[in-house]
Amino acid sequence: MLKDITLGQYFPGNTLAHRLDPRTKLTVTVLYIVALFSAHSVYAYAALILTLLVSVRVSRVGAKALLRGLKPVLFIIAFTAILNLFYTPGVELVHFWIFRITVEGVRTAVTMMARITLLIMGTFLLTYTTSPIHLTDGLESLLGPLKKLRLPVHELAMMMSIALRFIPTLIEETDKIMSAQKARGADFESGSIFQRAKALVPLLVPLFVSAFRRADELATAMECRCYHGGDGRTKLHELHYAARDYLVLLYYLALAVGIMILD
Repeated sequence: MLKDITLGQYFPGNTLAHRLDPRTKLTVTVLYIVALFSAHSVYAYAALILTLLVSVRVSRVGAKALLRGLKPVLFIIAFTAILNLFYTPGVELVHFWIFRITVEGVRTAVTMMARITLLIMGTFLLTYTTSPIHLTDGLESLLGPLKKLRLPVHELAMMMSIALRFIPTLIEETDKIMSAQKARGADFESGSIFQRAKALVPLLVPLFVSAFRRADELATAMECRCYHGGDGRTKLHELHYAARDYLVLLYYLALAVGIMILD
């Protein structure tokens, strides 16, 4: 299960999706989410699914990587669908014991499943095609106007990118610690819920120690390189919009506005 968590991973490439400006990818991700939560009809969801399929095809990341990333959240998707299926009022279809399935409940359950799935796959595609450095630069540039309010924009962008960067590292560290504890006789899968929670203590303690040690090493390395925040910093590669960025932005803007107005 841990190996199925792919959030924060970056797949290097030279596709159109990889070459897009990080600000463009961040903006179109927000527009995609807005369009997704504004969609209600089958045609709107068909347009969103088609857009995602084209984006996956262009990025050449592969559908398997996106589907693998859905495994850890399948329980949440199923739980949300069940709640909407049985507890949405409307025209009754089936009634047994204390459960009641309605036409609106079926529609809402399918809609929520599709919405959560498309949301996760769309946001994962952003991290798959954008390196942490480019994400930092894009976030800092987009949040630049907030500097006038004396907000630490550079530091916030740096913290977010570091958090994304170290998710795969912590997952790998967790898998190693779990394998080592299992070799010593630890059992994480059997017993009651309280016994399983108690069995996680030998896993969590070394994981927290390792995380704090990595954080301290990272802070030391940044200090040795004279890092002192965003004041006066320059960039080796300046961000510039290209014609492809404007075309992609125009398409996603039209998609979001069209769904909000017509749907």
